[in-house]
Amino acid sequence: MTSTTATGQRRGTRAHGPSARRTARKTAPAAPAAEAGSTTAQRVIGYLRVSTAEQADSGLGVAAQRARISDEAARQGWEVEWIADEGYSAKNLDRPGLRLALEKLARGEASALVSSKLDRLSRSVVDFSNTLAIAAKQGWAVVLLDLGVDTGTPTGRLVAGLVAQIAQFEREMIGSRTKDALAAAKARGQRLGRPRATPDAVVARVVALSADLSPLQVARALTADGVPTTRGAAAWSASSVRRILHGHALDQLASTASTEPDVSHERTA
Repeated sequence: MTSTTATGQRRGTRAHGPSARRTARKTAPAAPAAEAGSTTAQRVIGYLRVSTAEQADSGLGVAAQRARISDEAARQGWEVEWIADEGYSAKNLDRPGLRLALEKLARGEASALVSSKLDRLSRSVVDFSNTLAIAAKQGWAVVLLDLGVDTGTPTGRLVAGLVAQIAQFEREMIGSRTKDALAAAKARGQRLGRPRATPDAVVARVVALSADLSPLQVARALTADGVPTTRGAAAWSASSVRRILHGHALDQLASTASTEPDVSHERTA
């Protein structure tokens, strides 16, 4: 991961970019934008990412991204702090460079996060939506040069809103598919939840004792005999006994379902 600073050449006397536009709307950006005639450049973070070590070593992927952001920085009059994640995928946001960038933005050390392409920042609609929500809350902008998106503008905020709706739809669809899959597994008699960790001999003893004793009596008997619980404790409780009996029942149900013949394709008379 590298972090250096480069200043884009100003053109004209008026500042441009996400933070300057937010200043015009009096929304208090994370860092002050340059005013007309000022020599102070707007500071942004140029985020670079390549997913393989080979790309990082060759510098080809990073160089192309940096050149694209540098061109825009020269046009807009930005001062760019470069932060790169080299050898990291975009499957999630757990990247050291991106974490550093988000920390700096949260502290107000820059007013925008600039990426040459959306897939350099994130490949997940949900992660991207969460990033946009953080940016809106903290008062900095997200700029994606390939899409022409700048959340410091009305159009950029519209795109951000659409992305948020898509992300919510994706969350609901994932939840629906998960619920359907669990229901189907339960119908097949498949046991849900964590695998049983209690030794078979202990389960068999609990089941045998439960034929004549209550869960509390079984717990007292196991404690008196010095049988450790699943977690290694010395004292049993009635609830522990009930959990083992419930797990045993699920195992029996799954075993029965797996040995039943499949008659779904048989013809009826």
